[in-house]
Amino acid sequence: MKTRKIPLRTCVVTKEQLPKQELLRIVRTNNGEVIVDETGKMNGRGAYIKKNIEVLEKAKQSKILEKRLEIKIDDSIYEEIRKTIEK
Repeated sequence: MKTRKIPLRTCVVTKEQLPKQELLRIVRTNNGEVIVDETGKMNGRGAYIKKNIEVLEKAKQSKILEKRLEIKIDDSIYEEIRKTIEK
């Protein structure tokens, strides 16, 4: 029996390649909204970060998500991401 290939994605903060389930996808939709994509299948430009509060804080300080998604990200979005990580 064939083993299934595990999809790997790279965290934009730590540059680690991890299985998709261990990462959180943040999406900039076509109309300019920034959304936490829990399904991993939404349309739009996406960036993956590790599900870790320290990594989120590092992303906020370095503004790496703003650079990757090419849009200004409000603090309320970071709070939404934090709540999703803490689930």
